[in-house]
Amino acid sequence: MNRIHHCANYLATSGGGVKSYVDGLLMELPEMFAHDIISSLKNLDQSQYMLLHLHEGEMVLDLKDQCPTVYTAHNHHPYCPSGSKYLPHYAAVCDRKMSVIGCTWGHLIDGCGSRRPTKIISNFKRAYSALDALLKLKTTVIANSDYVRSQLLANGLPESQVITLRCGIAATSYNHEPLSRTVHAQKRILFAGRIVPDKGLDWLLKTIPILDSDIHLDIAGEGWAMPQVRQLAEDLQICDRVTWHGWCQKEKLEELYRQSFAVIFPSVWPEPAGLVTLEAYVRFRPVIASDVGGIPEHVQDGKTGILVEPNNIQQLAAAIEDLADNFDKARAIGIAGNALFHSEFTLAIHAQRLKKIYDSAISKFHKS
Repeated sequence: MNRIHHCANYLATSGGGVKSYVDGLLMELPEMFAHDIISSLKNLDQSQYMLLHLHEGEMVLDLKDQCPTVYTAHNHHPYCPSGSKYLPHYAAVCDRKMSVIGCTWGHLIDGCGSRRPTKIISNFKRAYSALDALLKLKTTVIANSDYVRSQLLANGLPESQVITLRCGIAATSYNHEPLSRTVHAQKRILFAGRIVPDKGLDWLLKTIPILDSDIHLDIAGEGWAMPQVRQLAEDLQICDRVTWHGWCQKEKLEELYRQSFAVIFPSVWPEPAGLVTLEAYVRFRPVIASDVGGIPEHVQDGKTGILVEPNNIQQLAAAIEDLADNFDKARAIGIAGNALFHSEFTLAIHAQRLKKIYDSAISKFHKS
């Protein structure tokens, strides 16, 4: 078969960032990729394929070394049994290497994952099996940030096997312009994402009471933690300063971007990449983001966005107030972010770099 096939059982088919990424590649390079996504490698004659691009670590176990392959690590699963790299009980990023003792302690004591024995065992099996298969097959591994690459190397993959390729996203078809004085004067900030503890909405809400009373927060998203954060807003007595939009249709979300003077990305867990930054860049909006995981690799602090320490309410408040009080700075940062997007993070640029990785993997396979 003379086209590259994407392989994913659930990540690229059930929605979310990976699906958007794969769909974008199919649109950007329709002549390179087959449009049918392979959901299982079992009982597949892999020798017939030009190259298989895997997006889930579990699928690596079914590779037969019959054709060139690459695997993109979109998340922490290959080196973290819980998949979080975050210790909720300490509100801290986990800096341990994967180990039976350390990660069992993490699940049971630090609260990084399920405490159910069957789930812990399956998590260990998933992570260790995938990492072992990658090592044995010498599959080219694409890390979506240097942070993810550092974790893969720390857990045993050789430097020659892991390549950093930061994500690209498609430019929106909706019209967006640099921040205007009229929009800036409305003093609205935007949070767009899943409503779960890892995304840090709680400490953003705790920041609202110490901000100028004219600043209003729009929240676009849904998630299982919605009852808790809505109760927190009530306890903080800020309900009149927050609008809950829930899950938004595309047109509604684009309008929320247009009416904001900044996008807030307050994740507390180490996001492997953090595409909210790029979404803000596309729309000429400055982003205030947590300095954690792969996020800083997409933000030029002070130029295309502002980085803050996770859970640091005073620092986040200062960053928001700074942009709220300085139209010229907020506008300039938004414009610089848009320029960075067009020079580094478009899907076309990403696809060109990805093609070089494919060519190298194909060449190495046929030389071996």
